[in-house]
Amino acid sequence: MSHTGFRAHDHAACVAETLAHARAHCAAEGLNLTPVRLRALEILLREHRAMGAYELLAQLAEDGMGSQPPVAYRALDFLVKAGLAHKIEALNAYVACAHSGAAHTPGFLICRACNAVAETDTGARQGRLNDAARAAGFTIEHMVVEARGLCPDCQAHPA
Repeated sequence: MSHTGFRAHDHAACVAETLAHARAHCAAEGLNLTPVRLRALEILLREHRAMGAYELLAQLAEDGMGSQPPVAYRALDFLVKAGLAHKIEALNAYVACAHSGAAHTPGFLICRACNAVAETDTGARQGRLNDAARAAGFTIEHMVVEARGLCPDCQAHPA
């Protein structure tokens, strides 16, 4: 068992299920899930943490999949647009989507000590921010909710 976000889970099953979902999703949507894109997703899933593009690129290069920055950025751009990954703005990094295939407004709980990231569905489109936007005549099209703090492990073992 390892951790997804901050909870123990069967990591091998998590990776396998998400990759199978990604293949099916891309096939159904007519999206080209190339070997580089699939490997990038697999790396994000395996790590279960936010990763920068250059960190991902280093692993892709080790696998012989290219060593130029556009390789990583194109793969990440595809994964984000396909709903298979998210960009964590505060870290300028990427994480595999924990709710792939579900309509959700993701929120990210980011540990300031170890950079572990847990994804949650904020339900923000039904909350007070959406109510305020509607009252102002504004339509929210995209929202990123990020909160920084300490994960359970870092609270238990402060540096």
